[in-house]
Amino acid sequence: MLFLAIILSYLLGSIPTSYIMGRLWKGIDLREHGSGNVGATNTFRVLGPAPGIIVLLADVLKGLVAILFISRLAISGPLSYEWIKVLCGMAAICGHNWTIFLKFKGGRGVATSIGVFFGLVWQAIGIAFLIGIIIIFFTRYVSLGSILGALAFPFLVAFLPFEWPLPYFWLAFLAALLVVIKHIPNIKRLIKGKENRISFRRKRK
Repeated sequence: MLFLAIILSYLLGSIPTSYIMGRLWKGIDLREHGSGNVGATNTFRVLGPAPGIIVLLADVLKGLVAILFISRLAISGPLSYEWIKVLCGMAAICGHNWTIFLKFKGGRGVATSIGVFFGLVWQAIGIAFLIGIIIIFFTRYVSLGSILGALAFPFLVAFLPFEWPLPYFWLAFLAALLVVIKHIPNIKRLIKGKENRISFRRKRK
């Protein structure tokens, strides 16, 4: 049942919500617009706030459902439940990053990771999320907020005064590493000063 739980978590994470939203909202392929990324940020940039928020919440929900519900399919197996949740969470994140439905090209895993960790260590992910939001607000770089929030997250899991299982730390470390790796093109553009900023103002028609 563990194998089934991992596969189902991966398939759930693989649901390309931003791609679907682009097709339903404007009949477009988001991979051909904006940054070309199938994630909440590009959805927000290309389609607007409402679709962007819907995609963000849906991607968060994918991670949350994987560790709270799908993981229970393997609860009677040989592994501890902490490790089962970690494996299901990682599978959902990998599904989002490398979705089988779009030839294994997906998003950057930030929102799905938030969903996973909200169900595991909500205090730590809440602080990391707040760090990211503050950075985005002052710099208008979503990528920079995502990267710095991700880098801070494993340290929060390690040093906040809560007795979390060790597997949660390893998942936090690996998820943060994946977020940074997926943002390498953004990091290069940030260094060159060519990264796109997000606008908080509504576009005039």
